[in-house]
Amino acid sequence: MIHTFIIAALSADGFIAKDNSTPSTSWTSKADKKRFLALTKEAEVVIMGRTTFETIGKPLPGRLNVIYTTGAAKHAGAEITSKPPAELLAELEKRGFREAAVCGGASIYTLFMKAGVVDTMYLTIEPVVFGDGIRLFREPIDAKLKLVSAEKVEDSVLFEYTVLK
Repeated sequence: MIHTFIIAALSADGFIAKDNSTPSTSWTSKADKKRFLALTKEAEVVIMGRTTFETIGKPLPGRLNVIYTTGAAKHAGAEITSKPPAELLAELEKRGFREAAVCGGASIYTLFMKAGVVDTMYLTIEPVVFGDGIRLFREPIDAKLKLVSAEKVEDSVLFEYTVLK
């Protein structure tokens, strides 16, 4: 099956955002932005929720942008879906894609983890504290991870985990 990974930046206290209107690009490091760009371009497919897409403001160039929404919204340069993750990934694989990046937000991360389709997690811990905000997952997730790598870049730490199935 298509290799699927979650990519996310978190505050030191475990939040992916202060709220739905604050883009992660306003508080993440150059190292995280560089990693995001490289991994998502290599994957060729980015999957995200409508709110994340609207926070970014436009499709990410050079990648197929797939937006999860239950509404009938149209977004130029993006495909809209509400299919279950396994069905979407099977369809993408049939179209020749080998890898997909799940880019948020919390509801989409939760949807894909609960579906059991995530193979890898790339997490960057940034040197900021929010005190409150949006967690990585919207509800409890029962998953075991194996640390593949941890790299300190300036004040940030970049982790790669394999999701054990």
